Formats: sequence, structure tokens, C-alpha cells
Amino acid sequence: MNKDWSEKNKQIQMLLGKKATYEEGIKLLIEFRQELFQQITYIVNGFPKEAFYQMPYGGAKGYHSKTLAYSIWHIFRIEDIVAHSLIQNDEQIFFSGGYQEKMGTKRITTGNELKGEQIADFSKELDVPVLYEYAEAVMQSTNALLQKLDYRDMHRKFEEADKERLIESECVGREEEANWLITYWCGKNVLGLIKMPFCRHWIMHIEAMQRIKNRLCVLARKGVDPIAYCGFSCNHCFLGQWCGSCRTDYNACSFATCTPDKVCPNAACCRSKKIDGCYECEELETCEKGFYTPENDGANAAKAQAMFIRKHGKKAFLGVHNKLHEKYEFAKTQEILGQDMYEGLKILEETYDI
Repeated sequence: MNKDWSEKNKQIQMLLGKKATYEEGIKLLIEFRQELFQQITYIVNGFPKEAFYQMPYGGAKGYHSKTLAYSIWHIFRIEDIVAHSLIQNDEQIFFSGGYQEKMGTKRITTGNELKGEQIADFSKELDVPVLYEYAEAVMQSTNALLQKLDYRDMHRKFEEADKERLIESECVGREEEANWLITYWCGKNVLGLIKMPFCRHWIMHIEAMQRIKNRLCVLARKGVDPIAYCGFSCNHCFLGQWCGSCRTDYNACSFATCTPDKVCPNAACCRSKKIDGCYECEELETCEKGFYTPENDGANAAKAQAMFIRKHGKKAFLGVHNKLHEKYEFAKTQEILGQDMYEGLKILEETYDI
């Protein structure tokens, strides 16, 4: 488990267990859930439709053997069922928000009963933007529930009638792989449900999503030019695990995810001009598009790298980056190249000559 997330989870569970610190625990839990949800947002905003039904670890044991779409579905169907059908005994967001019709699926279960290709086929059915909308609605609804609950509610247990209600809802599959969930949930008190479906369950599946996403990026970049259109080295980028390169459909660069069509302005411009990269453009030094926007503190460092490629070529550029990373510890090139493109170019060339 992610060490930082594990520590936060432990802290939250400790705080929730004591009346004096319960409210602080709820506050931190909601903040942590928002932090975790941001990881889902990054993936949804940065990856193409086909990424959500791929199974790069199909056949493996563990949550990473699923798909990205299935993982989102599973996290939030469980939370919706537990929060509404079990704890509050009211209508699930899935039904009240009309999400079954919006997503175009007949399935209403958690998906535990699905195996192998069934998971991939089901994932293909789902409208990912609507699935994301549903997930966000469930998160917000649960956050509102958490704020309403009192410490006295934490010790509330569930009865046979609660169990029967879940069975009758048919939201949990009758198969052996799924029906154990009802007994598991009803065997916990409210505090136990908050700790698992509303927190730790998120961590386990979002970590699995990161693994799936990282593997898809590696596969997407295989055999692809490691130099980005703007002049960055994808091999050395701190977003390397997140991004599959602007030369593929798995582009998760910030300037791609911020645009409506998910295409970086630098990439779009180069393609329209039919050039290999910004380093082939005569407007490079004065350009203010995409990554080169003046408000971006890495704009001139990026230009310096593109200017170096124009003068010395890609092979030399990758070699210089190797040397820089051997000599310095840094995440972003502007930390080394500074804010002046010509000074940045000078640093690169001095490194090249070493």
C-alpha cells in the first residue's frame, strides 16, 4: 500500500475510534477521499476510451487484474449500496440519478461475480464520462452522510431485516464470489463500514488502477519516439508513469488534459504544420502556445531543450539528460535550466561537452 496513504488511513481510523477526536477524523477522511478521487480524475481525463477496458494484467491474482472502468464501477457501486441501502435505507444514487439508463447497462450489482473476459466485455459497455459522473455523485452523497453521522451512530449494528433488504434489492450477485459481501457488511457496525468501503477499499482499488494505468503507458510508449513535440524527454519526465507520450493516445501531459479535445496545443500545432516537433519550427523562440505559455514557469526551459535538439539532434539531447540526472536530483528541468531559454541552452551545451 502507498506509504503516505497507509499512514493517513491509520491516522483517520485512530481518530474515528475516539469520541474526542471523531469530528477531526471525519474531516480528515473527507479530505483524504477527495485526494484519492483526484487520482481517478487524472485517469479519466488523461486516457482514451479503449484504456478503460484493457486488462494488461489479466489472469493475475489481485485487484490489478481488472480494468479501469470495472474498478471505478466496483468502488462506487459498493459505496452506493452500503451508504444508501444499508446505512440510510433510502434510494441509491444509481437509481435516483438514472445512472443505469445513462450508462446503458442492465447490470446493477457490484461486479464481484464477473471473471476474466466478462470484466472486459462489461467495461466496454460502460460510458466512462457518465460512470465518472456517477462516481463523483456517490462520493459527494457519502461525504454528506459522513458529516451528518454522530459518534453515537458508529456503534450501530445491523439486523436480519437489513440483510434481507440487501438480498431483495438484487444489487449483490447471488454467486459465491459476490454473495459473501452481504454477510460481511452486516457483520460490521457503522464505524467498520466507514473504515473499509468508504476508505481502505478505495485505497486498494485506486492503487490497482495506478498499476493498470502505468502498464498501459509502458505498452503505449513501446517503440515510440521518446522526445515530446515540445522538446521534453519522455524518458526523463517526472510524469513518465502517468503519461503514455503526446505521440500516442495515452497522453496525460497537463497541457493535454486541460484542453477540451485532450490534445496539447504544441502537439496539435506540429501536426497541423506536419513537422516532427517544435524544434523544427522557425517560431520557436517567440511561441506562446501550450507549454510555452508565459505563465508556465517551465516554458523557457522547454524552449531551451527544443533549441538544443534543433542544433545537436535527439540522440545528443537524450545523452545530455542522462548526464544531468546523474549529476543532479530534480523533477522539473527548470530547476536546473532556469528561466532564461538562452542560459538554459548554454547549460545543456556545457553538459554536452563534458
